[in-house]
Amino acid sequence: MELFGTAGIRGDVTERVTPELALDVGRAAGLAALESDGSAEFVVGRDGRTSGQGLAAAVEAGLLSAGADVIRVGVVPTPALAFASKGRRGIMLTASHNPPTDNGIKMFVDGEEYDRDLERDIEARVESEPSAVAWDRWGASGTSGVLDDYRDAIVEFASAHGSDLDGLRVAIDCGNGMSALGTPQVLRDLGAHVVTLNAQIDGHFPGRESKPTPETLADLRAFVADGDFDFGIGHDGDSDRIVIIDADGDVVHEDTVIAIVAEHYVRVSDVSDPVIVTTPNASGRIDERVREAGGRVERVRLGALHEGIASARADGGDVVFAAEPWKHIHPSLGGWIDGVASAALVARLAAESGMDSLREPVTERPYRKVSVSCPDEKKAVAMAALETSLPEAMDPESVDTEYGVRLEFADASWTLVRPSGTEPYIRVYAEADDVDALVDDVTGVVEAEIADA
Repeated sequence: MELFGTAGIRGDVTERVTPELALDVGRAAGLAALESDGSAEFVVGRDGRTSGQGLAAAVEAGLLSAGADVIRVGVVPTPALAFASKGRRGIMLTASHNPPTDNGIKMFVDGEEYDRDLERDIEARVESEPSAVAWDRWGASGTSGVLDDYRDAIVEFASAHGSDLDGLRVAIDCGNGMSALGTPQVLRDLGAHVVTLNAQIDGHFPGRESKPTPETLADLRAFVADGDFDFGIGHDGDSDRIVIIDADGDVVHEDTVIAIVAEHYVRVSDVSDPVIVTTPNASGRIDERVREAGGRVERVRLGALHEGIASARADGGDVVFAAEPWKHIHPSLGGWIDGVASAALVARLAAESGMDSLREPVTERPYRKVSVSCPDEKKAVAMAALETSLPEAMDPESVDTEYGVRLEFADASWTLVRPSGTEPYIRVYAEADDVDALVDDVTGVVEAEIADA
């Protein structure tokens, strides 16, 4: 049984993430925690989806019937639930940026998402259909608030960076999601003038689709461009993702945002080996700015930033920032992905230097991502062949085959070829001054290997 994807369990609430599954996952999580720790306390939170209350009740029932104690924290952003899980465990009912028909289950321990080993343990326990513990060993439940403490922690964290936000004007599109309880309040506490769009929490997402894209953020982009704003912010449904809009209403490329923040963290760090962890599809512009600041970049597969942090630390590096497109971990704050913290940090940096000045050192080469059709049964053979044929055809300066095939070239251009984990495609990512030519060359090799597989 494989329940977990790259970000917890997600799916339609009538077919996949049902109350029955939530009950089973809760019971499995409670039994696993008790077996591991001897005792277990879980904080349980949910986003604003209409199915959240019922699924949270089912998860709680499972946890209690396993003998774990439960603290309900109500409707909160996912990073706030992660914050509340420090020193204990947590379960968040959210499908992040998925449509309103979906929901999901994310699990945390001491502020970090469950790793793959813990997820596999839960999957095995769910499959075995464990029974409840004896009646006199069931857990107890209660309620607690976390939002005030979480927002105070973000304000304190951000205040160590950049400048005061007095006079900074920011527009925030909360997308009817959970950032409505986080980002506007934090930026106002830091001194910014904030105007919100879609800040009413609504599980139907009437204002726009929950996933923040250039298209779904069209209203925010026009609002920022037509108004007197320094920049805009768009979030997804549970506020772990962030999109930055410049004063002209254009989306700042997600890798440019990572490059800006990564360079800042390296420059202000006082460690001997500052490391930035990112993913194979992330731009070489990140490497350029990190090297310039005196740090280094390590890459890990998509959805596994926590594994990359652990690996880099095991090798003696000090991880000062970890990010994949749209999603950032700030280790000095905690081990969770946090779009609210990113909003506060970027705002403080923009207040100090201006958004244009932050972007100016970053070389923004053209970037493309294409999908090449490939039957699932051919992916392994094609990818194995590409480890040899693609470098032979492209003559790169360096080759990395740990997470797909990534080639880097002397002119700082690069390409990544990797199989999709969910669809019948091989993905091609590329960044270069002449990105169309690079994509054409790479896809030609990929198509040939698929045909021969």
